[in-house]
This record gives sequence, C-alpha cells and structure tokens, in this order.
Amino acid sequence: MTDSWKKEAFDDLEYLRGLSNELESEDSRCPKSLPLGQNNPQRCPYGLYAEQISGTAFTVGREYNRRSWLYRMRPSVLHLPFRKVQETGITHRWDEAVPTPNQLRWKPFKVVQSTMQLDFVGGLRTIAGAGDPRIRNGIVIYTYECNQSMANKCFYNSDGDFLIVPQKGTLFIKTEFGRLRVDPLEICLIPQGMKFSVTVSEQSRGYMLEVFDGHFQLPNLGPIGANGLANARDFLVPKAYFEDLECSYTIICKYQGQLFEASQKHSPFDVVAWRGNYHPSKYDLRLFNVMNTVSFDHPDPSIFTVLTCPSTKPGVAIADFVIFPPRWSVAENTFRPPYYHRNCMSEFMGLITGNYEAKEQGFMPGGATLHSMMTPHGPDNECFEKSSKGDLKPCRVADNTMAFMFESSLSLAVTKWAMDQKEIDSDYYKCWQKLEKNFNLNEK
Repeated sequence: MTDSWKKEAFDDLEYLRGLSNELESEDSRCPKSLPLGQNNPQRCPYGLYAEQISGTAFTVGREYNRRSWLYRMRPSVLHLPFRKVQETGITHRWDEAVPTPNQLRWKPFKVVQSTMQLDFVGGLRTIAGAGDPRIRNGIVIYTYECNQSMANKCFYNSDGDFLIVPQKGTLFIKTEFGRLRVDPLEICLIPQGMKFSVTVSEQSRGYMLEVFDGHFQLPNLGPIGANGLANARDFLVPKAYFEDLECSYTIICKYQGQLFEASQKHSPFDVVAWRGNYHPSKYDLRLFNVMNTVSFDHPDPSIFTVLTCPSTKPGVAIADFVIFPPRWSVAENTFRPPYYHRNCMSEFMGLITGNYEAKEQGFMPGGATLHSMMTPHGPDNECFEKSSKGDLKPCRVADNTMAFMFESSLSLAVTKWAMDQKEIDSDYYKCWQKLEKNFNLNEK
C-alpha cells in the first residue's frame, strides 16, 4: 500500500464544489500543469498526455454535454488485452429466478463469511434489475460487503453510472480525479468509465445503484421554486492528486454485464491535472433541505428526491434516489405515515441507520425491501393503529434514521442469488395480516 492509500491521507481532504459544474484542478506538486487557452496542445506541460473522457455524445446540446480533459503521465490505452473474469457476483441474467409479485424483505445481507477476504468488487452481489447495457436502457441494484482493500487494482464501468450508498464502514476511494472519503450518511457518484479503487479499514457494507441511461442529475423543482431539496453546491468533487507508481496493476472493467481484467505496469491514478464537468463526487445526505406539508395530507415521496436519472418520457425516471430524513410532521387531520399504495413504479428500499417509521420491526439497517409494480404496500398494523389514533401534535419524525429508496419505472427482476438468501424474510406478509375491517355503516 502506498502512502497515498493510507487512511490518514484521506482525513483532511479539500474538495471542489458543484454537481456537473465546469471545474479545473491541478496537483500542487505540479503548478501550471493545466494547458492555457486550449485542451490539446502539441506538447503538454511536464511532458503529460492529454486525454478526454466523454460522458455524452459530442453533439448533444451544450447544457447536456458532459466531458473532462485529463493530463496524465501515460495514456489509458497502455495496458495488455482484457480477459474474462470467471467468478463474479455480478449478473444481468434476469430470467434465472421465477418472477414473483410478492412483497419482499431481506434482513441485513451477509456476503463475507468468516473465512473470506473480499474487496469491493469481489463483495458485489446483484439483487435485482432490468434492461440491457447493450441498448443503454436499464438499472441494476447491488449490495456490497468487503473486508479487504483493492491492492494495486482498480475498477471502471463501461455500462453506466454507479451511485454508492455506504451503510457500514467508511470507503476511502481513489479516482483518476483525486481522492474521496465517503462515510455512511454520504453517497458517492462514479460516472461511466471512471477508474476507482476502494480502500477499507474495517468491514464495510452498503448498497449500489447502476443506471445504463444518461446520468444522475438534480430533479426539477417546479412549483417549489429555485431552492430546496439537494443543492448542487453541496456535491464535493475531488482535487487532482497523482500517484507515480510503477508496479503490476490490475484493471477490472464491467462491460455488457460481465467483468474483464487487464494488467499494466503502472498505477492508473497518474492524472496530474484535469478540467471539465464530468467528474466523480460525493454528497452528505444530512444537507438535504426537506420539503413537507404544513397543512394536511401526506405528500407524495417524490418531494424527497435527491437525484434522478430521467427517461425519454417527460416526468418519468429510469431511476430516482429518494431519502426519508429526520423532519417535522405537522399535518392536520391526516394519517401521517406513508399511505397504502399501489404504484406503476418499482420501489426498492434500504435502511442506512435507525428505524423506518412505517415498519419499525423487521426492517433493519443493511436490509432491504422490494415492492414491485402494482404490488400493494404500506404501513404495518402496529403503525396504522398508533398513527390513526394518536394525538396530532407537531412531532419529529425519523430522528437518528436514514432510509432511502431506489425507485424505477422499470419492472425489476430479482436474481436467484437474492431469492436464495437465508436473509430473505418469508414472514414479511404477516405484518399486514392483523389489519381489520373497521367499516361501520352508522359512523360518518
């Protein structure tokens, strides 16, 4: 492990700010390493190579164009041929398990067994998904658990963007753009094609969402106005930091749903400077500015959307990332928890910490639920009884809790691995069975 990988090297990091902002950065060890006035001069400062990474087609509108220029010691093309990785927990085979419309719940996933040593890539397991990266339409939901750092190894995704949600343990992430420290209650965005490597100092666990279409962006605010929810300024982008290391290095690539690896004789994190609007970032979920009712009725959960990946259909998302943070509840004459619901979207929920208000028993940090398209769901019997009879004073909701939802317009298939896990809760349906008929013809 080099000095730049030590935990202490991530403790006092400084960041740039802004989701998809036009930014630039150069390592302080190489001042004036960014070319002036052009992107691709005949000779770059310090003998560097200029290399562009494009996240969108060249010809899309300027407001949608995503690209960055990297100035590196060696171009990325300097590696040996890729070969297929045989053993992997990643799959896009959506027909492995028999489809089920049932409500599904899992206790905290357990990937690492007592005798195992797994790094971030080795600890990835596919839970559910839909679509095909070859036609650039679809999503995949993963869990990860790891207890080993990625030594002289990095990972990049040719198929789409990653949104990483740590639940337990800090991730120390080296990227081509610089270093990120990502703690639980923070999220990390790794856009398509960007190399990264994960170091851990303890056993770590979390969730990950992959989208094949487009990129994550802030949702439109509409009638909310110009401010609220997540702010672009709160997304932190790494400053340039290079690693000049000559050694045997493994590059892992996810391509068309499968993993491939290639070797090279140097670290890929040799970028001395960069500029552009296509970069990795992290965001602290505690900075989310919650919007809520101050009169009556429970608003739709869309008001809690942090990030969205829009589809080509206006107002419909390939994937939304939604959180349920601590907040005040003041609705008058209202059943305040989430209402009973059947939805044309698929809803996958995870719990980072605390107890989710609508199901305080059985839904645990590190676990998950999946409510598929038009499958009914809602508060359990205990929550209904308490909330339909309780005093409607203003009260705090979800203190010390952070639940989230990956919501998609796609119908998700659950993998055989996820259906075969001992953590699956076969008694989940029982939490609604005590709901009684309260109908009274004489009561108005």
